[in-house]
Amino acid sequence: MPDDTLDEPPYTIDRGDGPLVAAALHDAHAVRPEIRDLLALSDAERRREEDPFTAPWTEVGDHRIVARRSRFEVDQNRPRDGAVYLEPEQAWGLEVWRRRPPDALVARSLSIWDRFHAEVGALFVDLAARYGRFVVFDLHSYNQRRGGPEAEPDDPRENPEVNLGTGSLDRERWEPVVERFLAELRRFDFLGRRLDVRENVRFLGGDLARWAHGAFPGSACVLAIEWKKFFMDEWTGEPFPRVTAEIRRALAAAAAGVREELARTAERGSAAAGGRAAAAAGP
Repeated sequence: MPDDTLDEPPYTIDRGDGPLVAAALHDAHAVRPEIRDLLALSDAERRREEDPFTAPWTEVGDHRIVARRSRFEVDQNRPRDGAVYLEPEQAWGLEVWRRRPPDALVARSLSIWDRFHAEVGALFVDLAARYGRFVVFDLHSYNQRRGGPEAEPDDPRENPEVNLGTGSLDRERWEPVVERFLAELRRFDFLGRRLDVRENVRFLGGDLARWAHGAFPGSACVLAIEWKKFFMDEWTGEPFPRVTAEIRRALAAAAAGVREELARTAERGSAAAGGRAAAAAGP
């Protein structure tokens, strides 16, 4: 069997206390040696479609989920049958492979997907039992200069600085949490200005959200948060440290607001339950 191990595990799940999870599924760049040998893409081409610098932002969560392998090895935000990109249409038209990977290699990548979802599922079961409701900040980024390194940024009217994807969310049920998140980011003083934060303009959310909302209806609220890559040069891969640090502070403010909103929801639920119990007991 080829060497399919790396020193770093394929993902990390760090548990804490509280109802807020932060996940970075596409920050990583590492791939197994057997995959690296078959890739047609350069490191720069792969990195341009990954989400660098998003993993440190997960520090705003009570629990952290970070994928440590590139999405070009296995994509934890795609359904299982599309988690390994085999065709160009699965990867923005890119020819990922020099030749089609053997089935055994694909199976080894999918075994990582299986373990990841089993362990994340176990975390979510625990959070649902402990808190009733929990929120996931699913952190991503997207390119704004696909025309080339000298191109003008894509039209800002169609490309907000922050796109909140809620396409698979029961929006009515979770409206207080969603609106609080949007309000906190919009009011945040971001280096002397306000962020352009909009909902479902470019992205509706990925498979982590769809899966969690289906598996944990009523308990899971996954907010798919896509930051336009104004915090880095997407062609050289260089970050703008002041901006990346400010994004973390903005997310921390939004996290504090969401925690407060969850606490209010829990209090309202307890009060309602107490009222029903008193009515049932009668005079």
